[in-house]
Amino acid sequence: VSQDFQHILRILNTNIDGRQKVMYALTKIKGVGRRFANMICKKAEIDMKKRAGELQPDEVERLVAIIQNPIHFRIPEWFLNRKKDIKDGKYSQVFSNQLEQKLREDLERLKKMRAHRGVRHYWGIKVRGQHTKTTGRRGRTVGIGGK
Repeated sequence: VSQDFQHILRILNTNIDGRQKVMYALTKIKGVGRRFANMICKKAEIDMKKRAGELQPDEVERLVAIIQNPIHFRIPEWFLNRKKDIKDGKYSQVFSNQLEQKLREDLERLKKMRAHRGVRHYWGIKVRGQHTKTTGRRGRTVGIGGK
């Protein structure tokens, strides 16, 4: 272990394990998956064999810059996790606190306009067309009552 090895890094309000490989360590940030982390490392020209704790401060800054503004670094729109935002119509990559906030806003919008999905979220039952007669009974029972 070298002198400048960091066991825990703080990137975008997330603690990252320095012992993991860079790509997999980045997946600890909410909103960054394996494929996106792989693309970020390639765009930042960071060696994939490196551990996260071995990163230099300038390399970390490059990673953060790419995560925050991926379109500027020529990452295609279809790769991003927020397509055609309902308010501004832009494509973006949302992460950590922003991701939770956007999800909450989307659910509130669905509930407000009384969409089927919003109502089912409000009731706390399955949303995506699954059967509910026998499964998903945590909390309260749905489906058929006894005799």
